Amino acid sequence: MFVDRPEAGKKALLLNVEFRQARARQEQADVDELRELCRALDLEICDVVSARRDVPHPRWYVGEGKVDEIRAQAQASGADLLVVNHELSPGQQRNLEKSLDMAVLTRTEVILHIFSARARTHEGKLQVELAQLKHAQSRLVRGWTHLDRQKGGIGMRGGVGETQIELDQRMLAMRIKSTRARLEEVAQRRAQSRRRRQRNQIPSISLVGYTNAGKSTLFNKLTAADAFVQDQVFATLDPTMRRLLIPGAGECILADTVGFISHLPHGLVEAFKSTLEEVAEADLLLHVVDASDPQATEKIDAVNGVLAEIGARDVPTLLVWNKIDRLAGAPPESGVAVSAVSGQGLPALIDGIARVLGVRKPAVRILLSPEDGQTRAWLYSQGAVQSEETLEDGGTALVVLADDQLLGRLRQLHRGLLDESIALPARDRTAAVGNS
Repeated sequence: MFVDRPEAGKKALLLNVEFRQARARQEQADVDELRELCRALDLEICDVVSARRDVPHPRWYVGEGKVDEIRAQAQASGADLLVVNHELSPGQQRNLEKSLDMAVLTRTEVILHIFSARARTHEGKLQVELAQLKHAQSRLVRGWTHLDRQKGGIGMRGGVGETQIELDQRMLAMRIKSTRARLEEVAQRRAQSRRRRQRNQIPSISLVGYTNAGKSTLFNKLTAADAFVQDQVFATLDPTMRRLLIPGAGECILADTVGFISHLPHGLVEAFKSTLEEVAEADLLLHVVDASDPQATEKIDAVNGVLAEIGARDVPTLLVWNKIDRLAGAPPESGVAVSAVSGQGLPALIDGIARVLGVRKPAVRILLSPEDGQTRAWLYSQGAVQSEETLEDGGTALVVLADDQLLGRLRQLHRGLLDESIALPARDRTAAVGNS
């Protein structure tokens, strides 16, 4: 932005440093994830360079001998970009670029580039811009050689002896302030929509999970939406919301959110605060996990870490094991097992959502007069009716599933006509599960 750096190409070397305290399995998983991140930027991976260290080298992150090896490997493969699977200090990044005469990108910068390419909405673009500006601000601390002193004088912005870094920091600070103000306006509108839903007592459900776990595919299957889906990390960036009918709880709002990732840059979490507030304020989180992923446990921990960071640790959560069609064995017993592609397990998922939202079983029986068609229509609109019987007097007996809110309204409208002790017959229970 304000610095002179080598131009980045499309042929990349990946650098991964293994520290002795880290587990080899996790290091390999990090390398595989970096490959996927680079693939999302259409980078051609020439090779992977590995190094072992106890602590990072203060000047290049790796030792001088490894720098020579990287240079030779880049010349042999024609690589014009080094992607480092770690966070570098500004000085380390500058020293590497100077020694190698090629662009160096950190893991954080790769993620920022992906987010920049994927943002579509006004809010998403502002959030990415804020994250980029915050990152650029950190790069202007002892980072680059062009930041020499500028001459002061009448009519110049800088005072006597003011440095270029001070001018650049001032410009960045002004842009950050402006971007924050615009994001705050968007956040206020989002908060108003959230308060409106809460006043109308519409439950909100958020899909969360590691990137590429299949959240958007599940979102489309549940809501018949057409959200963008691709077998790629961070395929979905901008949040999407649709209505979802849960029998007994009525219409809910289902939100598809950005996927999480291990070592998610703090600047991104901060920039996406208003979007992630939808997660923290949700009535229920559906934590989607790729059941076929050998690193599923580690990725669950990574997602839980981000949830704790954004204040969503205590939100009720239902674990959803996705992609069970790829499993050779039985799915995990915890949570709900589904296949968003085939639809397997979705009735059980709807039933699980209803249970967490407070829909009671067994169902209750309500008697309606022939004139009370409005209540009957409303119960059907809530997806609550499990069976219906016409009585001799022309009235209607309905067996319904209901949560506390719906039950409270029924009690007010129909005191004495509500039988909460009734249990569904076996055939009706089977029909209820099948229809959900």
